[in-house]
Amino acid sequence: MLSMFGNLQPRQLLTQVLNFALILSTAFMLWKGLSVATDSPSPIVVVLSGSMEPAFQRGDLLFLWNRGQDTQIGEVVVYNVKGKDIPIVHRVVRRYGGGDKPLKLLTKGDNNLDDDTALYARGQDYLERSEDIIGSVKGYVPFVGYVTILLSEHPWLKTVMLGLMGLMVVIQRE
Repeated sequence: MLSMFGNLQPRQLLTQVLNFALILSTAFMLWKGLSVATDSPSPIVVVLSGSMEPAFQRGDLLFLWNRGQDTQIGEVVVYNVKGKDIPIVHRVVRRYGGGDKPLKLLTKGDNNLDDDTALYARGQDYLERSEDIIGSVKGYVPFVGYVTILLSEHPWLKTVMLGLMGLMVVIQRE
């Protein structure tokens, strides 16, 4: 396998490595561009649990929008709990404040019996719209996110996949 690299001239090898770096940097720039356009640190998320069934299934890919802070009851939002880095996708069931006062929201999963107060950080009874909400769901693609779920549940798959992608870029001939 290493003999393939020996057949490449140094200039060809450098070109292949730079092509791979270009692919990675382009993906990063697209992600950052989407983040700026949507005003969301994570403009695309994957549904990780069945708490929003039947509206969204595990593995659905959600597109978020965070411009405009006037979230309404019934709107599906994605939020992070303080101290945890897992996005939660749930529906707004109650709102407090708004206007001159900061907007505070209470959420609940469609498939859950109780609201989310047990999921919030200790001492937190509601979400602050400006601080806790990552974005509102504006669209989705069913089941496309299962790849992400597989990669997070089986970390060794990430290594295999990145290795194969890198190998394909390096051995590809133009």
